[in-house]
Amino acid sequence: MLAAVEEGVATLTIRNPAKRNAMTPAMWRRVPELLEDLAADPAVRVLVLTGGSGTFCAGADISALRGGEQESRGLAVAAEEALAAFPRPTLAAVRGHCVGGGCQLAVACDLRFAAGDALFGVTPAKLGIVYPASATRRLVSLTGPATAKYLLFSGELIGAERALRTGLVDEVHPGDGLGGRVAEFARLLASRSQLTQAAAKEFADGLARGPADPERIAHWDRQARESGEAAEGVAAFLERRAPAFTWPLTGR
Repeated sequence: MLAAVEEGVATLTIRNPAKRNAMTPAMWRRVPELLEDLAADPAVRVLVLTGGSGTFCAGADISALRGGEQESRGLAVAAEEALAAFPRPTLAAVRGHCVGGGCQLAVACDLRFAAGDALFGVTPAKLGIVYPASATRRLVSLTGPATAKYLLFSGELIGAERALRTGLVDEVHPGDGLGGRVAEFARLLASRSQLTQAAAKEFADGLARGPADPERIAHWDRQARESGEAAEGVAAFLERRAPAFTWPLTGR
């Protein structure tokens, strides 16, 4: 796993080229550590998760499951939850295979952009593994129960266009155009108000589990009043300039 930060955009790259970036136990453990470091960096405004060597992630390293499937599943869930809880917008940039634990990580991101050759699959039925409840809930919230059951029951792979139709991905681009589009969109996200993004992320994720907490609504209303973000946004619009949003995520 490699992490780099440039112009507010952190890129976390999955690397295990000998096994199509399959996740070893050490790699699963590294994900929450890297995310904690990136979340503490005030320069980071957006996180992009991708894979090296032309593919995203082929899932868990099957050879590691001989040491205990439940341990490996626990490590995957910990990585998934750390990614879902990352306080800035997250975007998965998917090329090639995005299967099993790789799909679990992509679904834990806020958004997913895919190359036209990307293949998606959720494959525990091929191994007799119970897919985690957290990952199942996130999959259902994106695709609906029917598509989630299709993927979970069959373990079949689907292409990028079908993934787009079912809501599993948000955009599909030719392979040679994906990197440029991801970079462009990540820069756009980095230019927007972190206050708006943080509140929207909390509300959107929370509403998938039930009604919004009145105390959290009051918290964000207070942040909006005290931050001056709206005044800056309106002034920038009227003055035809880029807004200089200053609300800091750290410590809020």
